[in-house]
Formats: sequence, structure tokens, C-alpha cells
Amino acid sequence: MLDTIHAKDLLNILRQTVTVPSLVKAKSEPFETLIVTILSQNTADKNTNTAFTRLKQCFPITPKALTEADPALIENCIKPAGLYRGKTCAIQATSKIIHNKYGGSMDTILALSFEEARKTLTDMPGVGPKTADVVLLFSAQKPTIPVDTHVNRVSKRLGIAPKIGDYETVRLSLQKLFEENDYLLVHQLLIGHGRQFCKAQKPLCNICPIINYCETRGVF
Repeated sequence: MLDTIHAKDLLNILRQTVTVPSLVKAKSEPFETLIVTILSQNTADKNTNTAFTRLKQCFPITPKALTEADPALIENCIKPAGLYRGKTCAIQATSKIIHNKYGGSMDTILALSFEEARKTLTDMPGVGPKTADVVLLFSAQKPTIPVDTHVNRVSKRLGIAPKIGDYETVRLSLQKLFEENDYLLVHQLLIGHGRQFCKAQKPLCNICPIINYCETRGVF
């Protein structure tokens, strides 16, 4: 298991070798971030981008507009993201809560403590821990590291999270290892590394820039 000093070294190597994903940007508008992240569930970034672009061309991305929209029109817009019926239900249900209960703004939610804001978000339909963490990290700079499939895979292969750890175990393991002001970068760089080098089926171990830090090197 890496200590915090070697974790910093690993992060510095990743900074120099990995392209940072740009699906969601730091300090992004929270409601748009929420919708994008719901769309991104179980699909590729390209599909998410296409679906969100189409949705934005048809409707203002506001809780009021999406609450009042014809579900069939939303479904048609977001088909490229897959699971479009379920995602439409989630988008409209969360939009309705934010519109009716919070006056169409997420500011009240994001002003809460991390734990309270996270619970408020995950109580909404279609919003799981990862979706909530993305919104809280990117739009409110709350101290969390969202764990998507890439972060989960890379962390476990490197040995910086338990191999049989669940979402919370992986998240908390990473947060103990890295400094809080690096959480956003850790999330982005582990995703980038997973896409470029530590692929699910055929990891490129022979050219991996952090192979010396990997507990599973030589396995693949």
C-alpha cells in the first residue's frame, strides 16, 4: 500500500502522462452537472455528450423546463445515452423536486454540509452516490472523490484500495491517501489513466507510466 509521499509522486507522474477528461468541468453549473451525470450512467462519454447536446437544443436545462417537458420528447433527445426511459423518469423526478421544493435552485442543497448535501441528493430518484459526488465535487468543491468504473478498476489494480472494496470503501481509501485539495485531480487522472493505459480487458502494462507503483504488474 502506498504512503502519502509515494502517492504524491504517483500523482505527479499521472499529471505528466495522462489527458484529463473534460465531460464535466470544475465549478460547472450544478443542475447541468446533475443532468449530465444522470445521462452518463452506464454509457460512454461520446453518447453522453450527444444526448446532452440534443437535450439542450430542445429545452432550457432548468428544473422548471424539464419538469414541464413532454417525457416522449426528452426520451427522443437522450436516446443516444441508452436506458432513455429510466433516465427520463429520473431527470423529470429530480427536476420536479428541485423546482417545487427548492425554488428551482440547488444553492440551498449545496450550502449544506457534505454529508447532508450528499444524503439530500441521493434521496432523489436516479441519483446514486457517484452522481451525487460528481455534483458535490465539481459544482460545490466538496471533499469527495467520485468512484466510477475506471477509478474503481485502477485503484484496485494499483493496490491503493481494497480489491473487494465497495464504493464507499474505495472512496474513503483514496481520500485518506491523497490531500483534499487534490481530490478533483485524483478523480480526473485515475479516469484518464484507466482509459489510456489501464484498460479493462487489455491493459497496456508494457507502456504504463506508473507500472512501478502497481501491485498487479505482471498479472496481465
